[in-house]
Amino acid sequence: MFFLQLIALLILVHFIEKVYILLGVEKRREVVTLEAENSDREEEAKMLGIFKEKLVNPPKELNSPDSLNSSKKSKLPDEIIKDFVSHNPSNAFSMSFGNDAFLAHSPSNKPSIHHGLFCGLDNIYCAFLGSLNNLSNLIKRYGLSKGTNEALFIIEAYRTLRDRSPYPADQVLKELEGSFAFVIYDNKNGKVFVASGSNGKIGLFWGIAADGSVVISENLELIKASCAKSFAPFPIGCMFHSEHGLMSYEHPTRKMKAMPRIDSEGVMCGANFHVDSQSRNSMMPRVGSEANWTTWGSQA
Repeated sequence: MFFLQLIALLILVHFIEKVYILLGVEKRREVVTLEAENSDREEEAKMLGIFKEKLVNPPKELNSPDSLNSSKKSKLPDEIIKDFVSHNPSNAFSMSFGNDAFLAHSPSNKPSIHHGLFCGLDNIYCAFLGSLNNLSNLIKRYGLSKGTNEALFIIEAYRTLRDRSPYPADQVLKELEGSFAFVIYDNKNGKVFVASGSNGKIGLFWGIAADGSVVISENLELIKASCAKSFAPFPIGCMFHSEHGLMSYEHPTRKMKAMPRIDSEGVMCGANFHVDSQSRNSMMPRVGSEANWTTWGSQA
């Protein structure tokens, strides 16, 4: 009788161990699932560039006179930077280059095919959003190391264009396959270079701050809160150079045309910029002789 009770007790203990193990496995699975769900709620990467008026020559149509009469006033660069950091307190950072230029970046904690990257090399800084599908081929063509990411590649391409490339900037940008937008600040030469991919999947916006600075970000709400009525989408498939203005790299022989934007209140709100199919633009000079690519003769 005692022997039968002992066997029954062993069977019961074994059964309890099995149940505990099963419950433990399910519990671990639940934790993993919750972590994955929480990671989906992480904020996307964001970038911000602010450049004083003496560095850039934005289209005059971007600055709306109705900003002065708007109930929402435009902000100064310091206020805009504080707003950016406050929305991303855990990982945002900013850099200032005297009082002339500011860059801010917030890396993404969310796995995505679209990277948010920031890189600096030889006094050139790049904030990049998106991904380049042909990055491996571009790295080989430029003779760069395998670990080169998109932001670093953009810097290297910019340096090549600036210093020794035999090709105009529009041709180089056409070779970038994927979804992208980036802002470059060349601190050595005090130049700003911005571009947006032709598929429009990574949107950029730009506007005018209270002191006349140009503000550039992918965050529409930040731009609207910072620039009152003086803001607009940055046109897709286009590039902007601080000295020589805005042009389409898809249609470099055509000029850009500003079309006034009217908001829901019936107030002029910056301008949309489109390629003017009826116009003709002066061609950019080739690089490698007296003129380099940063002194092209485009008319925005």
